[in-house]
Amino acid sequence: MASRGGYAWALAAGLNAALAAISAKFFAPMLLKYGMVILFNVTMWGCYVNSLKALSSLQATVTNFAANFISSGLAGYFLFQEPLPSKWFAGASLIILGVFILSKSSIEEKVNSD
Repeated sequence: MASRGGYAWALAAGLNAALAAISAKFFAPMLLKYGMVILFNVTMWGCYVNSLKALSSLQATVTNFAANFISSGLAGYFLFQEPLPSKWFAGASLIILGVFILSKSSIEEKVNSD
């Protein structure tokens, strides 16, 4: 059921969600700020819906969350000098591990069904 394209859509959705949050902090003019947030959120939902067409809802949601969590944390660190404690790295590592476990189980499920 899962395909690489589905994971690409889920990653793009997470990245766009993070970009919406970044644009809310980064841009000064209110009209530009709201416009960018709306643009990135609409794009995020479009990518997420496409990921749901190729993945299970669990795989799409977890991959989307992982991309959003990691890109938001790294953007906060690099763009806004926010600290990243060791617990953040531990959580990010476990989230990435979960995504790999989900993707591997879907591959094995597909092989066994053929």
